Amino acid sequence: MNFVEELRWRGMLHDIMPDTEEYLLKNKTRGYIGFDPTADSLHIGSLVPIIILMHFQKAGHYPIALVGGATGMVGDPSGKSDERNLLDEETLNKNVAGVKSQLARFLDFNSASENGAELVNNYDWMKEISLIDFVRDVGKHITVNYMMAKDSVKKRFAPDSETGMSFTEFTYQLFQGYDFYHLYKEKNCMLQMGGSDQWGNITTGTELIRRKAQGKAYALTCKLITKADGTKFGKTAGGNVWLDANRTSPYKYYQYWLNSSDEDAENYIKIFTFLDKETIEKLIEEHKQAPHLRILQKTIGKEVTIMTHGEEAYENAIKASNILFGKSTAEDLKSLDEQTFLDVFDGVPQAEVKRSVIDNGLEIVPAFAENGFLKSNGEVRRALKENSISVNKEKVIEDFVITPSDLIADKFVLLQRGKKSYFLLRVV
Repeated sequence: MNFVEELRWRGMLHDIMPDTEEYLLKNKTRGYIGFDPTADSLHIGSLVPIIILMHFQKAGHYPIALVGGATGMVGDPSGKSDERNLLDEETLNKNVAGVKSQLARFLDFNSASENGAELVNNYDWMKEISLIDFVRDVGKHITVNYMMAKDSVKKRFAPDSETGMSFTEFTYQLFQGYDFYHLYKEKNCMLQMGGSDQWGNITTGTELIRRKAQGKAYALTCKLITKADGTKFGKTAGGNVWLDANRTSPYKYYQYWLNSSDEDAENYIKIFTFLDKETIEKLIEEHKQAPHLRILQKTIGKEVTIMTHGEEAYENAIKASNILFGKSTAEDLKSLDEQTFLDVFDGVPQAEVKRSVIDNGLEIVPAFAENGFLKSNGEVRRALKENSISVNKEKVIEDFVITPSDLIADKFVLLQRGKKSYFLLRVV
């Protein structure tokens, strides 16, 4: 498998240093990508570098995932217009642990494998280096002129920049460059990869290797993901889409991909799945013939949700989707965990009802009329005669009584009039 060509046809390749493709075709190579532990979970923006490492491993190379325990204390200025908040050591350690556990879902870290992945934390080697040592052994090899020429630096020194750049962030490229040098010397790592905004930092590493070790190393970057409508990839009205199921439920995660535009879906299916070229071309053609079926979006959602959360989580996400848009039963609702249930009915109006009321049995008419859903007992009775009243997605008649056996996740009852009008009772 030609790793570079795989990225190229998938539309992922952005910059590549001369001779890199030829070197990788001839040599099984160690290559790394850095992950910034700014939170205890990665978000879907990190999926692209993760998938690059997965392709790298599938091509027979040796992937190294670097978690920036040290550089996370400094802050990467690349692509940013202002200084970010620095993290304390306790928070950083928590974040590093979270990122490590997530990466293990995607990469084979089995040391017995022929090309098992390796996980490293740059804090392990940076913590022993004094400022004097760093300035003497690293700083003297890279000129200020060279550092000032980087786009990530020039943008912050532009006349219209309001914030400028602190010395802390200015030194970041030296730290990242030293990571590459360290891995080159200690692990024979010849390649660094990353997003296109990392090109300046990555080439600082190849330059440090050239000047300090008289060696040659290689660099490759991928395109940053953009959306056709100009909005930011990986963001929703509720914030980031995370890889941690506790932050973004598998249902919401699946829905994010399902809601992709047709134009974006044609790109995403190449970038975020491992389907081969022939299969993808066939799916794109099928989608064009019947775009209302959303074949591309459903395929992407399935592939990426299974890759991130597993088969069972995907099946549950489908079940949750069907509850809103297809036929379902009370048992289907009760099979959902609390977070998924709340995600499915996000924004639905609700009212609180005491548990003692449910324990004693809540009659259907007051359930609908006295909690703000329908206006009066008469309106409820008319709706009942029209057979348009449901509890937990199942039609009921006037003598129906809500009891504890009707509770979803032991605290919710879903009321419904017609097909699309919902109301939640929350038991307290």
